[in-house]
Amino acid sequence: MLITLACVLVPVSLLTVWVHDIVLDTGRYVSTVAPLASDPAIEEAAVHRITAAADVRVDGAQVTSDLAKWLEAQGLPPRVGTAVKALGPQLDSAADAAVSKVATRFVESDRFETVWTTANRAAHTAVVHALTGEGRGPVGVEGGTVTLDVGAAVENVKQDLVDAGLSPAEKIPQVDKQMVLFHSDKLEKIRGAVHLLDVAGNWLPVLTVVLGAVGVVLARRRRRALVATALGAAAACLVFAVGLAVVRHYYLDHLPAQVQSPAAAAAVFDTLVRFLRVSIRTALVLGVFVALGAYLSGAGRLPRAVRGRAERAADSAARLGSAHGLHTGRVGTWVEARRRPLTLGVLLVLALVFALWNRPTVLTVLLLVLILLAVLAVLSLLAAGGRGSGRTGRP
Repeated sequence: MLITLACVLVPVSLLTVWVHDIVLDTGRYVSTVAPLASDPAIEEAAVHRITAAADVRVDGAQVTSDLAKWLEAQGLPPRVGTAVKALGPQLDSAADAAVSKVATRFVESDRFETVWTTANRAAHTAVVHALTGEGRGPVGVEGGTVTLDVGAAVENVKQDLVDAGLSPAEKIPQVDKQMVLFHSDKLEKIRGAVHLLDVAGNWLPVLTVVLGAVGVVLARRRRRALVATALGAAAACLVFAVGLAVVRHYYLDHLPAQVQSPAAAAAVFDTLVRFLRVSIRTALVLGVFVALGAYLSGAGRLPRAVRGRAERAADSAARLGSAHGLHTGRVGTWVEARRRPLTLGVLLVLALVFALWNRPTVLTVLLLVLILLAVLAVLSLLAAGGRGSGRTGRP
């Protein structure tokens, strides 16, 4: 029962750590979302929203009508005035194109990244309040929708338009335009879940490890229990990863009408859950390696065959070295006599390194496994040399 509970709690623990350390931590949250400022989908959505918020309008029909009247007053034929009036829509289109061009140049510049980062940093407290039922500042929450005020970006574009010579931009009023960051009809339930996960973030991972360890210690066959625990945790992480993919697919398929860029919504979702996905993959790979190691240290036919072949290879290497004058001497004898506690010590050290590693990844697990294999190979060679010295009576 303890092992089953621990396996179920492994992905839940990773989720609590993600909520506590990423979603609700200002520094890490800002560093997580900062790359979105240069994401093409976000840039395109921002250009569209800023252009719509600027809403510059040149009355092309009035301008061309006044120009036609002036030309006719100068004695030009009426058909010239008619042709000039037909240019009204083109004039409106040119003004819109100018706004879009300036907005695009601003969004692709470092200034937009600064605005994006500053707004997210200032708004992080508001995001936390939105997730817990309140919203204030640049980030607001209404119903199931969380939004970000893009007014600061509009003001920058307004100034660029004025500097570019588009005088009508001076009449752009202060706007309160919102970019939809997140929408869900279940936001109320999400708020309660986030609060619970935040509270559990500090203690649930420790509790999960303790439950698993106690379950293994109390088991009648501890090695088999360790294999079952590791594989069960890996399986739980795999199920959670599949569930996360289903949630992503469902979320993107049910975006509300006010979300005008599904690509931007996907980029935001993927960025926010990136570290959660990395943690799930890391736990899955770690579980597989722990189960494999525990199995190969057992008394089954295949584990004994693998260990026997490794020992014979070490003995062959030791004899080859001895034939060339390489001997382990007392070191080899000492290692041979204390090989088991030395192996356990190496395992404990590597486990401690993994526990203290800041944001471990799959590469971290692979690196530690390679280090473990290298150390075990060295111990095996030294022990083989010690056995050879004992048989020959060499000091």
